[in-house]
Amino acid sequence: MRAALEETGYLVDEGLAIACFLALRLRRPVFCEGDAGTGKTALASALAEVLDAPVVRLQCHEGIDASQALYDWDFPRQLLRLRASEAAGVTDPEKLEGALYDRRYLLARPLLRALESAPCVLLVDEIDRADDEFEAFLLELLSDFAVTIPELGTVRAEAPPLVVLTSNRTREVHDALKRRCLYHWFDHPDFGRELAIVRRRLPEVTARLAEQVTALVQELRRQDLMKPPGVAETIDWVRALDALGASEVDPSLATATLGSVLKYREDAERARGLDFAAVLAGRG
Repeated sequence: MRAALEETGYLVDEGLAIACFLALRLRRPVFCEGDAGTGKTALASALAEVLDAPVVRLQCHEGIDASQALYDWDFPRQLLRLRASEAAGVTDPEKLEGALYDRRYLLARPLLRALESAPCVLLVDEIDRADDEFEAFLLELLSDFAVTIPELGTVRAEAPPLVVLTSNRTREVHDALKRRCLYHWFDHPDFGRELAIVRRRLPEVTARLAEQVTALVQELRRQDLMKPPGVAETIDWVRALDALGASEVDPSLATATLGSVLKYREDAERARGLDFAAVLAGRG
């Protein structure tokens, strides 16, 4: 599993590789928790590439409900069908109802698409942003991988999708959900692993540029920032500097491009007080 994921460009440690292997073998979801930008969402894409399966993504947000996540009816098209039927002289209520609640008028949201597309990878992204009621609904659906649509019957996955749930820990997810998952905490990587990730993702940039930017990000994470940069921001910073034609970083260029890696004014101000020259000198 570790080798297969690394072939996709996604570098994993032994713990995560084992969690992914067990998720496939035991048919259990993987619950990925950690700071934003540490590779949780990218894991789903890497697993999908390994399995040669599609990714179905459910982006959670405050107030999300079953109709947004599971299915809904296409009311405008149903209304048009109703008017057409009435114009054609159809008055039988049962016949009208059967025509209106046909599968072609059903809007499949991510969870239903995952059941119908299986085998696939179902990514439930940022579950911590949803409320308790939706979390309970999701728990019930993931236990059976089936849903009953009153007008059409039961839809059951032919093969349970591989489920990846992510959380940035803006709130604690209930133990009932965590107990049913394999858990893995995503921490910021050390210098060597982060540099390897950058080099794997951006092989076209110079080794010196990748090394210097990685060193700067590692130093930024040691500061008391509101939002420490993740690996995604490291890659963005390298891309930005490469787009400017830089083959290495100097302190003035690092300061000028902080908007690629830091997203809060307070963090940028704190970073401008760092001695970038000393950090860069430490990398030769």
